[in-house]
Order: sequence, then C-alpha cells, then structure tokens
Amino acid sequence: MSEQVEPGFVRVRLDLSYDGRDFSGWAKQRQGQRTVQGEIEDALRTVTRSRETYELTVAGRTDSGVHARGQVAHVDLPEGVWAEHRDKLVRRLAGRLPHDVRVWKAEEAPAGFNARFAAIWRRYAYRVTDHPGGVDPLLRGHVLWHDWTLDLDAMNTAAEALLGEHDFAAYCKRREGATTIRTLQELRWERRPDGILEATVKADAFCHNMVRSLVGAMLFVGDGHRPPDWPGKVLAAGVRDSAVHVVRPHGLTLEEVGYPADELLAARSVEARNKRTLPGVSSGASGCC
Repeated sequence: MSEQVEPGFVRVRLDLSYDGRDFSGWAKQRQGQRTVQGEIEDALRTVTRSRETYELTVAGRTDSGVHARGQVAHVDLPEGVWAEHRDKLVRRLAGRLPHDVRVWKAEEAPAGFNARFAAIWRRYAYRVTDHPGGVDPLLRGHVLWHDWTLDLDAMNTAAEALLGEHDFAAYCKRREGATTIRTLQELRWERRPDGILEATVKADAFCHNMVRSLVGAMLFVGDGHRPPDWPGKVLAAGVRDSAVHVVRPHGLTLEEVGYPADELLAARSVEARNKRTLPGVSSGASGCC
C-alpha cells in the first residue's frame, strides 16, 4: 500500500465502472468466486502477455451486489510493460473484459498517489422507489422497491443529525482492529422527476455496511415506523439496534471518488493511515478500510 513505487515500475491509475449484480464484491476471494478485482487482474495479465499477476489497490472495496460508476484503482506495472501497452491498454482491456465491467481510463498516476489512502471522499447513491406498482423492470437491478409511501422531508430531517464526525459503530459491521469513526460530509434525499428517491451519501471513508444501514434507518423514518430523531439516537447509543435493517445491495452505487491536489497526495495518504479518535476518547483500534 506504499506511496513509493518500486524502481523499474510505473503506478497507473485506472478509472472504472461495473454492474455488481453478478460479482461477489470487489476483492478476490480464496473460494474462487467471481469478483471485479479478479476479472481485471486476469484481463491485465492476458493483454500484457505477462506471467505475473499485477495486484490492484482500490479506493473502495464494494460488497457483493453493489455497483460502481466512478471507482478508482491503481496498479504498479513494469516500465517496459507500461511503455508497450499504455496507448492501447483501455481498448485491449475492452476486448478482454466481460461486459459488466469497463475500464475507462488508464493513466500514469502523479507522485504520491494511492487509490485507497489518498482519497479524501467517496460519494455513493442509493436509489429507492415507493411506487405501489414496484420497480421499472428496466431498473430492477439498481433500484430497491419499498412497499410503503416515503416522507422525503422526514428522511432529510433524520439525516441532519448524522452529519459530521462520529463513531458510527451503531451503523457498521465491526471488523477486528478497525475503527468505526468517520466523517459524514453529506447525506440528503431527493425525489427525481421519475419518482425515484435518491440518497446522496458522501464521507471521507465508510465502514462495512455503513451506507446500507443508514439508508435502512431512514427508510424506517420515511414510512412512519420511527420518528425523525430515531436515527440520531441510535448513533448516540453507539450499539447496533435490531431495528436498523441493512437494505439490499443492488440499490447502491459508488458514484465518485475525490482526491486532493497532486502536491497533497502523499500527505493525505499518511493522514489516512493514522488512528482516529473522537475528542476526549481513546481508541485501541488501528487503521481502517
């Protein structure tokens, strides 16, 4: 995960997207399930005619069934391989990759770039319809049907209490040694002209199941099962509430990843690795994903 590229190698930034419905998430798995990382690494090895697999580092490791429109990854390639393939790499990958994953750009990354640690924010969208007839069949793989009428204003009121830096333990699946402190920069709902409700969720980083848990809590507010102050009370309690439902993954899309100016990349990567604590609270947790 170093920002220092080994001598003789070039760090390449990849901008990509995928439909997550037939993938077991981003990360390669020991059991051999189909994953986005596995497909791209296999394609890279094939089109560069390499015996070695060049491992990808990604901005956000999406779960099984989650989509991405603006995912970012990096890979370190030997200088000779990059020189030979750089101008045609995107086209060659398009001919080798399956149709549910695309690489749109492959460019030499600036000094200090790390797709994961240099990111300063990730922006997700979650899409829901409360139409009594269900989901448009053409959108069924990307929109959740909620069989209750949703109150947009109540959901946005609930969202306000969740903004800022907090310990999101109540909305995360805990992982050993990982902190659950995050800074939620944006959380808002809007109803699109086609009637679909779209949540914009932006944070410096997310812990496991965080977005889908937050959405689940706000849907419970929107359909009247809980008052608007309930999600904030769950957050303050700091423990999982059995009433917080982790919604299904297919409504979730990673839309965009943000990075600082080139001269700030290395410093951001160092900062992102530091332990995170809230003021006045000690933490034994180590760095987080």
